[in-house]
This record gives sequence, structure tokens and C-alpha cells, in this order.
Amino acid sequence: MLKRKIAAWCVHAYTATGLVLAAWMAVLALRGTDAAWRGALALMILATFIDSTDGWLARRVKVKEVVPKFDGRRLDDIVDFHTYTSLPLFLVWRAGILPADWSWALLIPLLASVYGFSQTDAKTPDGYFLGFPSYWNIIAFYLYFLRPPLAVSLLALWGFALLTFVPALYLYPSQKTRYSLVTNILTLIWGLALLFILWNSAAVNYWLIPLSLLFPAYYLLLSWAITLKRQKRAR
Repeated sequence: MLKRKIAAWCVHAYTATGLVLAAWMAVLALRGTDAAWRGALALMILATFIDSTDGWLARRVKVKEVVPKFDGRRLDDIVDFHTYTSLPLFLVWRAGILPADWSWALLIPLLASVYGFSQTDAKTPDGYFLGFPSYWNIIAFYLYFLRPPLAVSLLALWGFALLTFVPALYLYPSQKTRYSLVTNILTLIWGLALLFILWNSAAVNYWLIPLSLLFPAYYLLLSWAITLKRQKRAR
């Protein structure tokens, strides 16, 4: 029993390392250099990897049974809100991706994400997210490298904020569903591509960044297709 308790607490500690990464992200974002901002984006990728694997570990060691008085899901939500929402949006502001007089626009995705994280049905019993799952780290990554016109940036920020309130299903890669295997393989390839983008020249990124957008497009289109299929079946 002692070994099981130690294993369970190690899983919770693994989840909590996301908060350490979050603090490090904040420090790098404040430094105000391209190298520091790229470092913060790299830490966001690492935090996403931890978030994608801690649930599997928790199920393996049955943390709910072994440490029933500690809520690992709540810890996970606290970490995720920082690594997926508050710090990515902070980086967008600090890196000057939006003009200074448009900084207030970041409050809209921030508040939408608070709403999303507070929903009791944000994750469905059959392994999907309900509503846009606050992937502001991904949006921050592409806004940072692409530096699109203001109108495009606002469309991305406000459009996905709006999708938080639309009850569409979104793939939850760490859960077992029909598309999990393919999605997880593509996620791994895509994550490696993002790391490659972070440490390579603008010449390489000129073609690699647009190519890497194929995975987010796959994710969104498949998620919306699943939603439409469910809605059709319900009718």
C-alpha cells in the first residue's frame, strides 16, 4: 500500500511540474527578447506533453483509489488554466503581437476560457471536450510566428473565444476514442515540427509553419464532422 501511495503522489507531483513550467514561462515572457519568447513557447509544448500523459499515469496507478482526499483533476485544471490560457495570452501581449491600444482584446478569450474551465460538462463521458478546449497556447504560437494583420489576429482570438460557448465536440487525444491512435501519432509528429520551428531559421520556417497548420486543420475539421454526425443521429 505504501508503494502505491508513493506512486500516486509521484503522479500528482508530475502534474504539478506544470506550475513550475508556468512560472518559468512568465519569467521568460517578461524578458522581452525573441530567444526568451521562443523558450516560453517551448515550455508550453513541454507542459502540453505533461498534461497529455499525466492522466494515463493517474489511471495506471489508480490515484483516486489510493489518495481519495486529493483532487488531481482540480490540480490539473489549475495548471492547465495557466499553461493553456493565462500565460499564452500574456505572451501575446508581451510580444506586441497586438497593437498597444488593442491589448484589451485579450480579455475576451481570457474570460471565455474561465467560463470553459468552470463548466461541469466541459469533458463528455465518452471522451471529448465540449466547446473549444482553450488551446490558446497553440493560437499564441502561430500568432507569434505568423504575425498576421490585426483583423486576422482578432478573428482568431475572438472566433475561438466564441466557440467556447458553442457545444461542439472536440477530440480529446489522451482519451480512448475511435480516432485516438491516428490523432496521437499526428500530434507527436506535429509537436516535433513545432520544436523544429522554434530552433530553425526563417528560411526553413517559411514553408514548415504553413505545413504544420495541417494538423490543427485536421483536428478542427474532424471534431466538427463528429459533432455534425452526432447531431444528425440525434435528429
